[in-house]
Amino acid sequence: MKRGTSELLAHWMELKPLRDKAKDRLARKFSIEFNYNSNHIEGNTLTYGQTEVLLLFGKVIGEAKMRDLEEMKAHNIGLRMILDEACTDRPLTEMFIRQVHQTLLREDYVVHRTLPGGMSSSYTVHAGCYKTRPNSVITLSGERFEYASPEETPMLMTDLIQWYQTEEAKGELNPLELAAMFHYRYIRIHPFEDGNGRIARLIMNYILSRHQYPLIVVPTKSKQEYLSALSAVDVAVGSLPVNGARANLQHVRPFID
Repeated sequence: MKRGTSELLAHWMELKPLRDKAKDRLARKFSIEFNYNSNHIEGNTLTYGQTEVLLLFGKVIGEAKMRDLEEMKAHNIGLRMILDEACTDRPLTEMFIRQVHQTLLREDYVVHRTLPGGMSSSYTVHAGCYKTRPNSVITLSGERFEYASPEETPMLMTDLIQWYQTEEAKGELNPLELAAMFHYRYIRIHPFEDGNGRIARLIMNYILSRHQYPLIVVPTKSKQEYLSALSAVDVAVGSLPVNGARANLQHVRPFID
């Protein structure tokens, strides 16, 4: 039988304060689990063992793509950034989210594509900058699901940060609800051309850490369950990005659960 969130949280708090050695072991374990799974969900090909050796010892074992190695190291720096920031009194800002994105992507890069008919096209992904072209995803049913337009994105991101700061100050949502709602609202905006899933999971843990909640890893083996929960909210909210970016607590309940 599953225990409720309140019971689990109470048990977690009973374990505190953790001894320094236990705290260090937990931090190392979380770092490896979170970095590996969050990147693997997005297609990074490093194995768990390669991730562990890279992050703990700075060494590479076996064959690995340079891009995947650099991506993993940058993601670990991003994780440290959000955990350090969560310990301060500074409010969450758009500038900080863009700084984390800049850290994850490291630099601008060009994406080349071959279009139907053999023609080629390319576009630049900008590190730390909001998208300059529309982005979308093909759903399991084969439909195209559009995110916020480049024109809508700055306004919706400003609204998201203001909403978060207001709700955090009110304290009516528990940190898990607040983190899940931020994650969903952010994903419906999809403000960057790349890295949105990783940023969403990082900021979700920023919120949990800020409120002394245990951190969350979405295991790559649970990817389908994770995406299905987000899709269930999409159905409840509807296809308009602006509605998704302002989803309420009841809308997001499948993802919170």
